[in-house]
Amino acid sequence: MKKDSITDYLACSLFRLLGPLLRILPLGCVFFLGRRMGELSYSIDLKHKAIAYANLKTALGSNSTPRQLKALTRQFYRSFGENFIEVFLLPRMDKNYIDKYVQIIGREYISEGLKKGKGIIFLGVHEGSWELSNVISAYLGLDFSFFFRQQRLPRLDSLLNSYRSQGGVRIIQKQGQLRQLVEVIRGNQMIGMTIDQGGKTGVAVKFFSQSASMSSGAVRLALKYNITLIPVFYTRIKGPYIKITFHPPFEVERSQDFQKDIVDNLGRLLPIFEKQILEHPYEYLWSYKIWKHTREKNILILSDSKTGHLRQSQALAKITQDCFKERGLAVNIRTAQVNFKGGLESLALALSSCLSGRYHCQGCLWCLGKFLREDSYKDLIGYKADVVISCGSRLAPVNYIISRENLAKSLVIMRPAFLSTGRFDLVVMAKHDHPAKRKNIVPTEGALNLVDGDYLKSQLADFRQQVKIEKGLVIGVLFGGDTKHFQFGREIMKTVSGQIKQITEALDADLLITTSRRTTPQLEALFKDEFRNYARCKALIIANEKNIPQAVGGILALSDILVVSPESISMISEAVNSNKYTVVFDAAGLDPKHKKFLNNYARNKYLYLAGPENLSRMIQDIWLTKPEVRISSDTYLVQDALRKIL
Repeated sequence: MKKDSITDYLACSLFRLLGPLLRILPLGCVFFLGRRMGELSYSIDLKHKAIAYANLKTALGSNSTPRQLKALTRQFYRSFGENFIEVFLLPRMDKNYIDKYVQIIGREYISEGLKKGKGIIFLGVHEGSWELSNVISAYLGLDFSFFFRQQRLPRLDSLLNSYRSQGGVRIIQKQGQLRQLVEVIRGNQMIGMTIDQGGKTGVAVKFFSQSASMSSGAVRLALKYNITLIPVFYTRIKGPYIKITFHPPFEVERSQDFQKDIVDNLGRLLPIFEKQILEHPYEYLWSYKIWKHTREKNILILSDSKTGHLRQSQALAKITQDCFKERGLAVNIRTAQVNFKGGLESLALALSSCLSGRYHCQGCLWCLGKFLREDSYKDLIGYKADVVISCGSRLAPVNYIISRENLAKSLVIMRPAFLSTGRFDLVVMAKHDHPAKRKNIVPTEGALNLVDGDYLKSQLADFRQQVKIEKGLVIGVLFGGDTKHFQFGREIMKTVSGQIKQITEALDADLLITTSRRTTPQLEALFKDEFRNYARCKALIIANEKNIPQAVGGILALSDILVVSPESISMISEAVNSNKYTVVFDAAGLDPKHKKFLNNYARNKYLYLAGPENLSRMIQDIWLTKPEVRISSDTYLVQDALRKIL
């Protein structure tokens, strides 16, 4: 027997067993059990609880704290428990029950709608005790039909339909029953339909400021057959006491464009329900993926103020954006600065994140509030992300917690400190860091970067106005500076400067040079002495004195050959991705992992490695032989991995 058949049989048997028992209990006891059942589900249904919380954050997050959202999620489960257990009571409900426990607001709008003689669609969303609508309509003497989608459990579906059809309510299935539906409408009768949960075939409309897939059937019928639409909302006052609010008939607007009319009228209808949901947020069914078929995605980049880390994160965000755009989605990218209160707080967060679970961070975020500066904390909790990106081990714990809070995809670059790589959806890690072989790990040869044809073109436009280059060979020099574990000596840089001048003269080339923020004052002084008055040097940019934002991109775009210092993997990767000949001068004192990276790039002919004293000869050989320019495939590897998880 198939799994669904077993589930169907057990569920149907449970309903048949519990129904008679619950219907003889006092109502107060029944709804007490419903609330307790909801709280039990809240405790054990971790997956759907996480979905409900994330949905509430999308809808209400800008005006609610994590604690408030967590409380609303719990309240939603209690309400859902009451709505669920109320289904068992349907056979018990009669006119006396309706008169005693159901308050109806706006009943006069039904009479108003029937005067048109075109039928009425009671239009709702999945909220409150919608199963009661059928019984209530029947006992109010309304000629009512229930329009529903057949579920995957036929036995249980049949039992519930027997409950629903008491009192004369007709059941119309969505599958293949359009003709019957139209006949009901033409007889000036009433049907109940929902506007949300459009699925793959729905229409994308803004719902709480983000596009969601909405069911367009009711609006299509109203436009085609001039049917009256009456929005309906159900609110539980307490226990069995229910309030049903009928809104004034909704007037559809028409133009010459039928498809546009559908979208426009859906866009006008949804605010009616949004207002009611905001007043009673616990009534709405938050536990399904409301924005699964959204046409827009939000990417959050976490920044630790390190330029190299940020540029890698931006590169991964661009690759992610391109993957979404392949599916026709719009993408919003936002960068949030992460500021810890101190170094100890950074370590404490890393350790505490090891204790966090897949679903247990939502609504807590105590550690973020404790260890981050207040401005950073507020910025992070106020944004609903679909993808969270970070670079560096220090930010990995923040990425994990924020992605769990938002039920977002978590993408990290570099080894994530104390946390297991298995906690993240994608880990981009350099091969020289010896990554494990896992499906969610992409080993790269270099550092991700933004450099491609479009980037170079955009950077060149502004940079070209600041330099005058005649036609001919251009040599670009990208120099970084000292790092935590490596320092440049003055003598090696004197040698490099002499070699650059020598080859510039030999090849009749122009020269473009930029330093970085890491360049020491001593080496900046050396560059100024060597090149400030050198006629062939068309640009000498000292980053710590007067930086030009487009300097690196402009030099990459204008140069035919690039000379790059060896200490920065990010800078070397950018040079290689520019599709230009890249020469890196070697230096003693680089750590083994760094040497492994350089040797691997040299072995694959992405760059050419030369000793400082051989720099001129290497450049001359390259220019004379003009070998094929090769770039790494890191971007394509990451793209392939992202397509599988997004």
